[in-house]
Amino acid sequence: MQKIKAHLALGQFQEVTEYLNRLEQDLDEIDITYRTGNVSVDAILNSKLTVASDKDIEINCKAKVPKELSVSDVDLCVIIGNLVDNSLESCKKMGDDEKKFLRVYIGVFKKQLYISVMNSTNEEERKQGHEFVSRKWGNHGHGLKRIDNIVEKNQGFINRKNEPGVFVTEVMLPL
Repeated sequence: MQKIKAHLALGQFQEVTEYLNRLEQDLDEIDITYRTGNVSVDAILNSKLTVASDKDIEINCKAKVPKELSVSDVDLCVIIGNLVDNSLESCKKMGDDEKKFLRVYIGVFKKQLYISVMNSTNEEERKQGHEFVSRKWGNHGHGLKRIDNIVEKNQGFINRKNEPGVFVTEVMLPL
């Protein structure tokens, strides 16, 4: 969206058309495997997990999103998109002979929306003090902070764990 807005602000309509055509082509290649009950979450999960599957990452996904949410679809997709993106990045850093997996669970637990994303990793603990940090450089690595801000704004809870071979993030948001 930011790319489209930037081209439009510069009056570069041909670039917008070309970009949208490339996106449409990419979307045609996405398998619609996961149906959560939320169209926005379906779109983000299916696009990201299709990429994971193409990279030989074993996927286990169970996701059901209730119709009534206190969190916006945009915020929900920022959380899920960043968590899955981070998991894919971690799996990509693993060797070809290492087993790569990604597990996503989304559902209701104790009257809260519960999101869990777990992935294989060969990275050591990524903490500075009490906070997990990204290893990305440049204009990257803002996802963890965006997730934290959304969870805080919605009075939710977040827990990250890095154990040998596994990284997991759990998010709980009030319904």
